[in-house]
Amino acid sequence: MIMSRRTTGLAIEAEGLRRSFGKTRALDGIDLRVPAGTVYGLLGPNGAGKTTAVRVLATLLRPDGGRARVFGHDVVEEADAVRSRVSLTGQYASVDEDLTGAENLVLLGRLLGLRKPAARERAERLLAAFGLTEASGRQVKKYSGGMRRRIDIAASILNTPDLLFLDEPTTGLDPRSRNQVWEIVRAVVSHGTTVLLTTQYLDEADQLAGRIAVVDHGKVIAEGTPGELKSSVGSGTVHLRLRDPAQRPEAEKLLGAALGVAVQPEADPVALTARVGGDGSDLVASEQAARALGDLARAGIVVDDFSLGQPSLDEVFLALTDHPAADERDDQMEAAR
Repeated sequence: MIMSRRTTGLAIEAEGLRRSFGKTRALDGIDLRVPAGTVYGLLGPNGAGKTTAVRVLATLLRPDGGRARVFGHDVVEEADAVRSRVSLTGQYASVDEDLTGAENLVLLGRLLGLRKPAARERAERLLAAFGLTEASGRQVKKYSGGMRRRIDIAASILNTPDLLFLDEPTTGLDPRSRNQVWEIVRAVVSHGTTVLLTTQYLDEADQLAGRIAVVDHGKVIAEGTPGELKSSVGSGTVHLRLRDPAQRPEAEKLLGAALGVAVQPEADPVALTARVGGDGSDLVASEQAARALGDLARAGIVVDDFSLGQPSLDEVFLALTDHPAADERDDQMEAAR
């Protein structure tokens, strides 16, 4: 399906990238180091600067300050060399909706310099690999959302890139379609392509990315593997459900005192959540949780369900930014583009 193109070293090096749109600073000194042959995630809410960073790195925007290199090529001074090694799939399908899936891929193959038989063969292979053979003769405007994303990614790798930018590729997709896109991303990376993935979906970053940069207000506020980011906010998270919702206020006070942290009431009237083990020790987390359960039992509060697990990336983001990753804010940068 995809030609193997192994590269080593760093795919992206960015230092102090800055970009403004009017009075809005989209990038405020971003630094990135993306190893080749991996999936690297840019995680953040709408308006955090993720798409602006991609557009700068893909040579579609000039930075106001700082510098960036893609496989050693400066994105401003050697833009043509960068473009020869990258491909970009944006948030919305970029293929021609009035053409069929096969016609889109053959056309793009011809534009890339393939002879007609080679373009047709390449299109057929990609359509088969992405599960679109049966739909290949239908206009793209009749495709489902998941099919549109797959044909868009197929178009992006007709000429296998060394670096593929995926800008929120699963926005608006149902769970099944999202899983299909994830499998495509894994297949692309297994053949040596580096993927820079932007997303506001924490489970997506957790599933795909080997390393993640958390971006907020145009800055990288944390970076590391998913495990490192989770460990940075504590060793675990206690989730429990009470039998009697009337006891939740008392349970919240007892838990807070036993754990020494703030306890979060959930939407479920019998559910509570709290982070434990702030020093990063699994043993400390377990001891704190056991002590808290003992205090609840002595107070006559019945716990129907209890779990101690690693924090989610959602909890990481909330701890780092004081707002959830899916926080919707006015994206002034998008309006200015």
